[in-house]
Amino acid sequence: MSIEEHIKNLRREYSGEPLDEAMVDPDPFRQFEEWFNEAIESEISDPHAMVVATVSQTERPSARVVLLRGIDGNGFVFYTNYRSRKGVDILRNPNVAAVFFWSELHRQVRVEGSVEKVSSRESDNYFHSRPRESQVGAWASIQSEIISDREELDRHFKEYERRFEGKLVPRPDSWGGFRIIPEVYEFWQGRPNRLHDRILYKLDKSGGWKISRLAP
Repeated sequence: MSIEEHIKNLRREYSGEPLDEAMVDPDPFRQFEEWFNEAIESEISDPHAMVVATVSQTERPSARVVLLRGIDGNGFVFYTNYRSRKGVDILRNPNVAAVFFWSELHRQVRVEGSVEKVSSRESDNYFHSRPRESQVGAWASIQSEIISDREELDRHFKEYERRFEGKLVPRPDSWGGFRIIPEVYEFWQGRPNRLHDRILYKLDKSGGWKISRLAP
């Protein structure tokens, strides 16, 4: 079967539980925590994977999947090379969007907001919690840059292995964390007949959250 035939014949029905304005938590972070914990308990694959979309200096959008590595009342933390494409985009334009999609639960959460760097201490603590090979890899890879071939990357990795042999691997200055500070949340629950439930939280000028329902 061709890709075109597969897409044309694809049929899917959603059967999630109702999601209503009256039943959601007034705090979107707590609502996210509830759904995130249910995703973890459901043992679905990579519940902490999220798509992060950025905008370049020339206003071209770019999106990629990253892993959520920290979560608290202030926002969502992920780590990257600050000189990567997404890192450069964010440092020029801190407005981003992120999406979590938990297919098995027929759920999606969208987040829109601005980004700030996490503290050096947070970045150091996370960096040194990673496997040593991943720490060395952060030095070996000039993320998003064009390289000649795989052998070049492997050669850099071996060079840094030798350089740091028997030593603590320091965190590169160009590597660290970003925190997405949400201004908008949307909780999407798949429902029958494509009449999905969509609950929107929007931060108002007073710092509170306004809750609305969106048409599917």
